[in-house]
Amino acid sequence: MSEEKPATEEATVRLTIDGLEIEAQPGQMLLQAALDNGVEIPHYCYHPKLSIDGSCRMCQVKVEGGRKLAISCNEPVRDGMVVDTKCDEVKHARQGVMELLLVNHPLDCPICDQAGECFLQDYSHGYGRDHARTTAPRRKGVKRAPIGEHVVFDQERCILCRRCVRFTQEITETDELRVFGIGDHSHIGTMPDAPLNNDYSVNVADICPVGALLSSDFHHKRRVWFLEDTPSVCPSCSKGCNVNVGVFKNEIQRMVPRRNDDVNDTWMCDHGRLRYAFTSDETRVRQALVRNDAGDFTETPFRIALEAAADLIRPSLENPEAFAVIASPHLTNEESFLLADLCNHKIPAGHVTLPVIRGDADGFLIQEEKAANATGTRAMGIEERGDGLRGLAEAIRVGTVKSLLVMGGDALSVPEGEGLLDVLGDLESLILITPNQTPISEHASVLIPGATFAEKDGSFTNGEGRVQWISRALNLPEGVETEGETLSRIKAFLDNAKPEPFDAITTLGKVAESVPEYAHISRAELGADGLLSGIQEAPEPEPEPTEVTASGEA
Repeated sequence: MSEEKPATEEATVRLTIDGLEIEAQPGQMLLQAALDNGVEIPHYCYHPKLSIDGSCRMCQVKVEGGRKLAISCNEPVRDGMVVDTKCDEVKHARQGVMELLLVNHPLDCPICDQAGECFLQDYSHGYGRDHARTTAPRRKGVKRAPIGEHVVFDQERCILCRRCVRFTQEITETDELRVFGIGDHSHIGTMPDAPLNNDYSVNVADICPVGALLSSDFHHKRRVWFLEDTPSVCPSCSKGCNVNVGVFKNEIQRMVPRRNDDVNDTWMCDHGRLRYAFTSDETRVRQALVRNDAGDFTETPFRIALEAAADLIRPSLENPEAFAVIASPHLTNEESFLLADLCNHKIPAGHVTLPVIRGDADGFLIQEEKAANATGTRAMGIEERGDGLRGLAEAIRVGTVKSLLVMGGDALSVPEGEGLLDVLGDLESLILITPNQTPISEHASVLIPGATFAEKDGSFTNGEGRVQWISRALNLPEGVETEGETLSRIKAFLDNAKPEPFDAITTLGKVAESVPEYAHISRAELGADGLLSGIQEAPEPEPEPTEVTASGEA
């Protein structure tokens, strides 16, 4: 028997495009190879995460030795290939494609949400004619028709690239969208009894190149060139989908997926995409409150409120068993690191618990844990002590726990939290740090406003152990600080020391020094796509093949 040779990487293919020599992987399509090397070839139907359709013909190029123009999206690279993307034959072909696409396309760029990020608009300027040669009336179609709960359809703008059809066939496998009719009467649509209501429906608006499919949430909301996009991570489950947060005048206008092939490819679920109102709605806590002797809340300067919180916690230095902490899976790794230092070392709390809302998972992007950083919070040292929330409620009832620090409001949204609210009045002190109001607020001795994911810098660790950086997209409300700053100052007051400003990057360095699984993690190493830590999370059980839902409700 001959000895098996070890597998080796195939040599790269060398080819020339417009006089530029590039390298590509064997079997790669010419269009993607060109795009990877910064060579622009216009295209509509091609998408790197969908099958090749080859219907738009916009990506035609001239390959030396070929008898006719080739569509580059379906032309494999070959060693020694010579390609021309700018010759007159190619320009004429592109003009012809553009002319046919614009014959019936409405001239409504001034009112189209896609304007500013529209392929048809860009290619019309770059590759189209400067005037129309037809005088016939344009074909009419349905306008602004809802084809699902979150998507509206403008039939007149559709160029039949079929990206959306392939998405529902290949990604969600729900097949709501199809091409009906033949020839000039072809159009995209849904079956009468099957609207576009899968949990990833708004992705069709992301991949539509021309504004035919639009997010109803963003419809006629804001011009895209007014938005400031900030890279971040979706906070709605432990998948950690990469997103761009679009902001105008310090309010989130939309969240769209950001490509990360190691996490979410180019997709995200509708639940995560549309769940951002909590960052600016009426439930936000925008002022520190301290309860006076009469039992009423009084507005208090942030620093004074932190001193009051420290004074309430201080007796626990002598009796740590009487101190308890409810942590939050929405804190960053850096904030959780400070909280762990407080409740594990400064005051070894008798009870520590981390409530995590759980819901349906689908085996694709939607995960069971409905929080972005439960994995990271555990890794920072927040470990369950004292039999969870039920044990904590009993300890409060019998008087063992007298002082409680609560981060966020998830404790009342998990089954184990049932009955907790009934005993909070038995506490001697309750410090609540939260960005949004919760029923726990009614029992708080000190209520300190917190920050949402969009108002802080830091890192999250997803369920697979990948550490990813989030960047501040919104300015904090006046008088509000991040939980990292709050915890840092409370600890300083307990130490009778001068508070040091909290810095997420510096604290991540301390995490790397203290947590072995994060020893190789730094802000520079994380980059845009994140980095796997040394955490090995137990895999979630495979879900039964049931209908996909994204609800985070308990």
